[in-house]
Amino acid sequence: MAKARANRPASGTVMRLVAGVDEAGRGPLAGPVAVAAVILDPALPIEGLNDSKKLTEARRETLYPQIVARAMAHCVVMVMPDEIDRINIYQATMTGMCRALAGLALAPHEAWIDGNALPRELPCPGRAIVGGDALEPAISAASILAKVTRDRWMVALDREHPGYGFAEHKGYGTPAHLDALKRLGPCPHHRRSFAPVKILVDQGVLF
Repeated sequence: MAKARANRPASGTVMRLVAGVDEAGRGPLAGPVAVAAVILDPALPIEGLNDSKKLTEARRETLYPQIVARAMAHCVVMVMPDEIDRINIYQATMTGMCRALAGLALAPHEAWIDGNALPRELPCPGRAIVGGDALEPAISAASILAKVTRDRWMVALDREHPGYGFAEHKGYGTPAHLDALKRLGPCPHHRRSFAPVKILVDQGVLF
């Protein structure tokens, strides 16, 4: 009820709904890329929103439930490694953006997307904003939801596949991760199209 009322300003005109969109996890060697879309409620502002990379883990975890509780709509989707390998990381990210927007409970009038490119099949008009995750609160909120969701996913993956250090490096190509790859070989959640993993796969080093 409250969110339905917040959808209309006092004048009775329909509020223009803008969804912020951002991703987390384009660069790692393992795990999904997470993409979030968020429509913020101007009646319920959230203090301290910023690019998730500029926030501490503790601050992101504090903001996450506030965003979930106060946003008019939000959606986070995961694009898995097998799809990333099949269509490449750029297309996987673009696909995830479309899915996240389509998954919102409210249809946005416009999408503001962090970066310099827009997916071809957006379900609404879009605007690409370079550095948008630090400039636009809705994109900042999406950045935080994507980052926290993916980090939690990687912590769970660490319990499923111990030894790689997923809980610490979240799948990025740190020296510790590369060393674990050489010792253990890739697990099913590694991106086989990414060079350090592909080399091991081509050599027949499989988990």
